[in-house]
Amino acid sequence: MAVTINQDAVVAEPVSAGVSRQRLMTTASNKNTSVLLDRLLLAAGATHELKIAAGNLAWFQVLEGAATLTHAGGTLALTEAHVAFVPPSFTGTLTSTQGAALLFAEVPDAARFDAQMTTNPPQMRIVDWTQEPVLDSEHDARKRIYMVTPKLFGTKAIKGEMIIYPAGTQAANHHHEGAEHFMYVLTGSGTAWANEQPFSVRKGDLIWYADRERHFLKSDAAAEMRFVEFFVPGVFKTTWAPGASVCTWTPTGRNIRGGAAAREIAHHRADAGTPQDV
Repeated sequence: MAVTINQDAVVAEPVSAGVSRQRLMTTASNKNTSVLLDRLLLAAGATHELKIAAGNLAWFQVLEGAATLTHAGGTLALTEAHVAFVPPSFTGTLTSTQGAALLFAEVPDAARFDAQMTTNPPQMRIVDWTQEPVLDSEHDARKRIYMVTPKLFGTKAIKGEMIIYPAGTQAANHHHEGAEHFMYVLTGSGTAWANEQPFSVRKGDLIWYADRERHFLKSDAAAEMRFVEFFVPGVFKTTWAPGASVCTWTPTGRNIRGGAAAREIAHHRADAGTPQDV
């Protein structure tokens, strides 16, 4: 059955001066997870040292506020538009002048999902999701934005997207074969289903689905719901429930702000595996 928890239900543990974390998912809370998830909190003026173990992959997304990432390659200013993907053995420093909250995820022993990582590890990548191409669903008003794919990050261990559900929008029932799947709700609220059992979801909810667990979501009628979703590993098969419409996504050539997208990608079906062009 799906695992779900809201960030407000998790006590923040101190890490260092001005830094705390909420352990949203651990192997103690979910023995089947391959992903460790924290909500990292930096007070104004705080500094946090990042040290990714050899063999692990990690990524983080600014949820609130802003932060600066300093590492061997330079210094980068990060806002709520940015998601950072960092390779094994990465070290760096996060600082925040005004304070920040980040979703931080780590995949231990990521090479078990991509054997090529040992000899050809991925490189660091920062994605501004507001500049990436928007894809429209052909069956409804939902939108998809790819944030990490094998092509973008150079590994098959993870895949991630930003998904936008306008008010009252619903997906079709489906499941994934070969990957576990989690979502983190950024805005709005709605109803999620796991093996046809409904439960309410809202901002700050983490939802984890096991491999082959049937699921779908519907946003409430009052407002848009936006969430990020990630898959481990990043290559899998999607199977739709009998009678469900197979989701097909059409690139718009535009970013979410209405300007020209940072790159071009092709039209594809959601049951065709991970597209090679994204």
